[in-house]
Amino acid sequence: MKHLTIASAAIAAISLCGCAKNSSEITASYVSPIPYEALACRQIADEAQRISSRAMITAGLQDQKASQDAALVAVGAVIFWPALFALNGDGPQAAELSRLRGEMDALEQASARKRCGIDFQRA
Repeated sequence: MKHLTIASAAIAAISLCGCAKNSSEITASYVSPIPYEALACRQIADEAQRISSRAMITAGLQDQKASQDAALVAVGAVIFWPALFALNGDGPQAAELSRLRGEMDALEQASARKRCGIDFQRA
């Protein structure tokens, strides 16, 4: 019984710390709005559209990775525990999504200072 408890605790620890996060759990990293303040309102809107599109693609990839990790945890916990070692956790997509969200924040700040009145769509 003691070995079963230890094994269960080990599986739970590996599964909790090794899984990729859903895109909704990833916060924006700080990006300075200063480089965007030199842009005209139309340029800010175009850049926001470009970054928003890229962020949506990256968020989809991150959610896909999180789903794959969740499936591996289910398989590892129930059928084959060595599968838990295949968990990769957050990787470059999470870092890129955080940066892109920070850029959107910076664009929004620059737009507000210029009173552009742009409606920002977020991923």
